[in-house]
Amino acid sequence: MSKRDYYEVLGVSKSASKDEIKKAYRKLSKKYHPDINKEAGSDDKFKEVKEAYENLSDDQKRSQYDQFGHTDPNQGFGGGGFGGGGDFGGFGGFDDIFSSIFGGGARRRDPNAPRQGADLQYTMTLTFEEAAFGKEATIEIPREESCETCHGSGAKPGTQVKTCSHCGGSGQLNVEQSTPFGKVVNRRVCNYCSGTGKQIDDKCSTCGGSGKVRKRKKINVTIPAGVDDGQQLRVSGQGEPGVNGGPPGDLFVVFHVRAHEFFERDGDDIYCEMPLTFAQAALGDEIEVPTLHGKVKLKVPAGTQTGTKFRLKGKGVKNVRGYGQGDQHIVVRVVTPTNLTDNQKDIIRKFAEVSGNKPDEQEMSFFDKVKRAFKGE
Repeated sequence: MSKRDYYEVLGVSKSASKDEIKKAYRKLSKKYHPDINKEAGSDDKFKEVKEAYENLSDDQKRSQYDQFGHTDPNQGFGGGGFGGGGDFGGFGGFDDIFSSIFGGGARRRDPNAPRQGADLQYTMTLTFEEAAFGKEATIEIPREESCETCHGSGAKPGTQVKTCSHCGGSGQLNVEQSTPFGKVVNRRVCNYCSGTGKQIDDKCSTCGGSGKVRKRKKINVTIPAGVDDGQQLRVSGQGEPGVNGGPPGDLFVVFHVRAHEFFERDGDDIYCEMPLTFAQAALGDEIEVPTLHGKVKLKVPAGTQTGTKFRLKGKGVKNVRGYGQGDQHIVVRVVTPTNLTDNQKDIIRKFAEVSGNKPDEQEMSFFDKVKRAFKGE
């Protein structure tokens, strides 16, 4: 028996999270549970919903289903010596063969059943600051909309949509074939109505009978503070419209964040380098440091070495999920002066003479460690 798509059974998109899948299952299982719903066929629908959930809630089963669908990859029939694609030598699928032999009826997919619309994706480029603080934006996306001329029917105004006279509205045709098993019935998509089960004699001139037209839609999007490069935002219900009254798909906004000329980001933390003059590093100083939140004062102690790190707590990026705020880390670099004047050179020479042009005790200790490392001590 042919099976419906598991995502369609639960009414969720293929990118749905585990929580969304679980929520959909709970809702549908209550609706079709045999102890609650006494309508004919509710038991089969309950089993169908349960099977879909069991496969989509398990990461391994879901990955296999996304890759192979309902086909079992371990059976070894795909692309083999039986005609490829599981068609069994061109005589139709196993479901058709056995349903004909044993008198069973394969489940037909109702061509007029509601189906969820396709998801859309939009890439948005943000500046470093926009990603850090968030913003309101209006984007424009091309998507299909219901034709206003025919109101989505596909038929010329004043005319009616008829049931396909060839398939009787089922969207499928039964083709009888002779096989080694005897005569079997193979179901094919109706080529007269393309599986819709509908027949339109006078098509709408605006949409050509599809019931949809391509338009550019403006959508307001709230970008939360703290988004990072490569992350995406789901805008529910802003994808392609559903089919036969089904729910619309979702819009996924993927963010590309431009690099900053001064700051670098790692998660919620910000990193930067600050230059220090020799005098500032040796004597200490209070310097101004730029942050995303404005300039702040930073005390640099005397004797600061190049590569020394400082931290400004809470001056990073707000966590996009609301878990606090990052810090800003500063690495200082002592800049060796160039293009010195004669007077500056004389001062440095005098300093070298006074200090004996030798490293201080801390530097000596460092050099001793280097010597011992080379000697293998």
